[in-house]
Amino acid sequence: MLLTDKTAIVYGAGGSIGGAVARTFAREGARVHLVGRTAAALDAVAEDIAAAGGLAGTAVLDALDEAAVEAHAASVAADGGIDVSFNLVTRGDVQGMSLLDMPVDDFVAPVVTGIRANFVTARAAARHMAERGSGVILTLNSGSAHGSPMMGGTGPADAAIDTLVRNLAVELGPRGLRAVGLWAAGVPETLTKEKLAAVDSGMDLDENAVQGLLAHLAGMRMTRRNPTLPEIAATAAFLASDHAGGITGTFVNVTGGMFPG
Repeated sequence: MLLTDKTAIVYGAGGSIGGAVARTFAREGARVHLVGRTAAALDAVAEDIAAAGGLAGTAVLDALDEAAVEAHAASVAADGGIDVSFNLVTRGDVQGMSLLDMPVDDFVAPVVTGIRANFVTARAAARHMAERGSGVILTLNSGSAHGSPMMGGTGPADAAIDTLVRNLAVELGPRGLRAVGLWAAGVPETLTKEKLAAVDSGMDLDENAVQGLLAHLAGMRMTRRNPTLPEIAATAAFLASDHAGGITGTFVNVTGGMFPG
């Protein structure tokens, strides 16, 4: 197994991608600490992991709360150390509106939330990892920093997080740590009509329209297929493992080539 004897913290573990990653990490041998704001969602993932013979604990906290994140990371570190920290916290992106019409708060929200959550969680874990001389910081965004219209603050938020990962890699590399990101967008299992409406209130699609959107996204990719949730989780597990060697300071493009690397 890729992550035998590893301890991982997954922030946003109650979400679709976070839950899939947490289950995969546990299946690959990691002890997983599930962090999020909704106890019921975390408990459901923890129950799945336990039923499959894995180990998981839960913590309800806000990843924007510096003190709470620091305290939780310290407790995990004291109980055997932290090997992997993965931030999958939602940012409150608002899309489907031109920049000329978008309210300032809607534009700025994903930038501020995304960079704060990633910085707070990465720093908390890395401080403990650095003491041991090993560890991996992971994050995920849509890869939209290269120019994506009608996406509001998503592109700037992605750009800020891309830069944070690269700067972390430069600073932490000499101390034995790696920082890596994944680009993923248009994942079929997460593109329900409810989730689409959450980021674009004007997008009221029926199931046929959702499938049409997915087909359109697939056609935009070099591979002509959309990435799946299991593929993203498996890629994350590999990057978190020792098999990833010196991969750091970069983003792995699992969008199927929708965006240039």
